[in-house]
Amino acid sequence: MKATIKTQGQQFTVSEGDILTVNRYPGTEKGSTIEIKDVLAAGEGADYKVGKPTLAGAIVSATVLENKRGDKIIVFKKKKRKGYERKQGHRQELSVIKIDSIKA
Repeated sequence: MKATIKTQGQQFTVSEGDILTVNRYPGTEKGSTIEIKDVLAAGEGADYKVGKPTLAGAIVSATVLENKRGDKIIVFKKKKRKGYERKQGHRQELSVIKIDSIKA
């Protein structure tokens, strides 16, 4: 069974056993279980259901495999001939999750 979920500001189409990298879930540790209730669509073949905007009673369960930080991104701003230069780095906080079950 496949499901389209909305989590951490992004949409994913997932099935059981998939591994995703998403923005970090606050207050979670390695091994924590997460229930995602924003299921936009779920099913397979003729049993495919689409919510308006979400499916009532549909839940996707996931386990946090790891909390990590992404690659460093350099933000560099410059205005030529003005002497203005700013350099700033950023690393995004990420969670790696595994989809355990889909109930629709």
